[in-house]
Parts: sequence; structure tokens; C-alpha cells
Amino acid sequence: MDETLMLFRALVAAAMLTVLSSPAYADARSSARQQTDFGIKVAQNGLWKEATYWWEKAVKLDPTYAAAWNNLGIGYEQQGRFGDARQAYEKAIALDPKNALIRENYDQFKEINERSKRRTDR
Repeated sequence: MDETLMLFRALVAAAMLTVLSSPAYADARSSARQQTDFGIKVAQNGLWKEATYWWEKAVKLDPTYAAAWNNLGIGYEQQGRFGDARQAYEKAIALDPKNALIRENYDQFKEINERSKRRTDR
């Protein structure tokens, strides 16, 4: 998949999701957002392994941050870690089931992997 499209999806997902209003989550969400934003900047330079590192840190800081899980799915996908990508996308959808962008990313991921699997099964 085109890296520019993948980065655009990650940026939009991060921008679309808002901070939880609970004070207990505010600091963790703020820190997770910073990690996620830094991961996006790194990914824009094609450094997917490093970007994934930052997104992993983000989901550890705030396991309820759907944008970070979505970006983590993209990062894993770019590294060929398809099982991990599927789990990250599924976690993002579970956290924010109405988010059309996350669902679209996951649907595209599944479609690409199913096509690839059909080719290798022939």
C-alpha cells in the first residue's frame, strides 16, 4: 500500500480522536498523544520500526487510546507483522467502533491480506 496513503490515514486518525474528559485519563492521554504524534513524524520519514516503538509506548501509557492502536496496526502492517497488525486494528475498533477511518483501515488491511493469501494458496 502506498506509504503516503498510510501516513495520511494515521494522521487523520490521530487528529480525529479526542482526549477523554476524565481527569484520571488526562495525563496518560496527553502523554500517549505526544508519543503518537512523535511516531507519526518518524513514520513520515519512513522509519516504521521506530514509529512502531513510539506507538507501542503510547498504548502502554493509555491502553484506551484508539488512535494509537490504529497507528500501531499501520506500523506493524508496514513491517510485515500481519498478526500483530490485525490485533492492533481489532483493539482500535473495539475501543472506537464508530470510527469510520479505523474501520476503513482494518477493512483495507483484511482485503489486502486475503488477496495475498489467495495468491499464495494457488
